[in-house]
Amino acid sequence: MSFTAAVRSALSQYVGFGGRARRAEYWWFFLFLILVGIVTSILDAALGTDFKGSGVSDGLLSLIANLALFLPALALAVRRLHDTDRSGWWVLIGLIPLVGAIVLLVFFVQDGTPGPNRFGPSPKYDVAPGQAT
Repeated sequence: MSFTAAVRSALSQYVGFGGRARRAEYWWFFLFLILVGIVTSILDAALGTDFKGSGVSDGLLSLIANLALFLPALALAVRRLHDTDRSGWWVLIGLIPLVGAIVLLVFFVQDGTPGPNRFGPSPKYDVAPGQAT
């Protein structure tokens, strides 16, 4: 899956919490989020729209981008958990400082379950291993 296909897929399923998402889709979109953050921070500094002295490191453009991309990122994280045959509620473990982030990172780097699982067919494998194509 390419960068543009992953971003397009994540944004087209804006609040689609059902189904499954491949590792490539998740990590390409994660890279997109980092790039958007860098660009909006630079633009905020250049345009003077950063929140200086408020203790917040972002600015107005960063805030708008973060609000716009929050739901697609959350939906993609839930679909990624579904691909590893875990409930989307596991995303809440990320609220536990450090430990939650490590647990989610381990889940997100794992390969998805081959073949269909309770959340739908595999986006990576057409048929379950061992079956004839």
